[in-house]
Amino acid sequence: MASPSTPVLAYGFAKSRGIVILSVDEIAHVAMREGAEPAGLAEVRRVAGKPLAVERISASAFDRKLQELYGGEGLVGATGAESLEKAGDLNSLVEDLPAAADLLDTQDDAPIIRLINAVLADSVRRGASDIHIEPFESGLVIRMRVDGVLKEVLRLPQRLTPLLVSRVKVMARLDIAEKRIPQDGRISVALGGRTLDVRVSTLPARAGERVVMRILDREQANLAMEQLGMPPGVLALFRAALNEPNGIILVTGPTGSGKTTTLYAGLSALNDQTRNILTIEDPVEYAIDGVGQTQVNTKVGMTFAAGLRAVLRQDPDVVMVGEIRDVETARIAVQASLTGHLVLSTVHTNDAPGAITRLRDMGVEPFLLASTLRLIMAQRLVRRLCPHCRQAEKADEAAARSVGLAPGTTIYRAKGCAECGNTGYLGRLGVYEAVRVDEKIRKMIADNADEALIAASALAVGPNLAAAARAYVAEGITTVEEAFRVTRQEAETAANV
Repeated sequence: MASPSTPVLAYGFAKSRGIVILSVDEIAHVAMREGAEPAGLAEVRRVAGKPLAVERISASAFDRKLQELYGGEGLVGATGAESLEKAGDLNSLVEDLPAAADLLDTQDDAPIIRLINAVLADSVRRGASDIHIEPFESGLVIRMRVDGVLKEVLRLPQRLTPLLVSRVKVMARLDIAEKRIPQDGRISVALGGRTLDVRVSTLPARAGERVVMRILDREQANLAMEQLGMPPGVLALFRAALNEPNGIILVTGPTGSGKTTTLYAGLSALNDQTRNILTIEDPVEYAIDGVGQTQVNTKVGMTFAAGLRAVLRQDPDVVMVGEIRDVETARIAVQASLTGHLVLSTVHTNDAPGAITRLRDMGVEPFLLASTLRLIMAQRLVRRLCPHCRQAEKADEAAARSVGLAPGTTIYRAKGCAECGNTGYLGRLGVYEAVRVDEKIRKMIADNADEALIAASALAVGPNLAAAARAYVAEGITTVEEAFRVTRQEAETAANV
């Protein structure tokens, strides 16, 4: 990589003309792509201010050099919170963008760089979890997922798609020449005292490459369990299960429900330097000091099952498996718990008792499940009402019945204000249900009992997801609509009882 003192050509010029400056001492060492016109060397000579030594390299080698030299820039001019705040308003930046041809003619990437900086800065200010860059024939749409809901924030001319996508790919160290296959990469961003990882995924589409950037705040990896918002009863069950010497702890829920954050909080509580803690994840979202983390790579045969087998030969005390997807992984996890390991993992089911059925359907013997399961916890995330603008109203008969309140009881609805971006909601909190596998539940699992019977017995002493969400409505924390949005199936079942 070029040293900080090496003159750097504008990225647009380097890419379009096929020329990069590698280093400068008595002469400027320059790499030129095969087939590139030598006319651009005059500008390189002016920028470098030295005689040139030109090396012709292949197109693929040139692309690698381009990524090495420019990929480390990350958010140019946005390495601190102050500079990000100066990134400017998105709409004003869009107005300042010149025509696509002008961006290359002036050999100046600054408008595109400023736009990407502003999009990332705006997403951090909004608390977005994902940024979607979506090209359509009618234009380029940028949307952000805030509190679990996507919202369009910008619409650009379609001609800007390749420029914006190429710049993001360079920042994420992806192959800018390859547009036919999906790619995955990462960008690291420092904002003041905070460090963010941006996970980048590209996907070829009819109108151009789609890009999704997931923003991962490393501070989330160090959350204490008390910060998860669990009710005291659920938190006590979680702590008790983590203190077990062996067994399986499962967290269930759909994508984006906070399962990984919960597991990381559990690992942080166990990470006291007296245990060997290893994980196998797809992908590794947050780096945790003191924990050995391995990423799944199916292209080379590194599946969850293969990774878990290898992890178990590393003398672990605690193992986290990102997800149990197949019977092979499930059986290895069960065997690991039987041989004295504490195993944490996730399963995609609607509720906690459903995880038992899912594992049985995969082919895990009921008596093994009964022996190894310690705790199953289901969770969702509901949007919290904005305290600045929430509006009180009397619950009508239907709303009151759905949340188990008397008609006329005061509940709150979302209104919208400047504080919450006119959504009516500000932040999210968890909704939990937990099933502790005690002797009674263990016997029911071993006897292959029906899921409904297990659920009725397991949740008799604590609220299920729907009841927990309805409690938030009664407390004025969220709305009836929001409670039903995240626990629709369970809520409908409860309402019909």
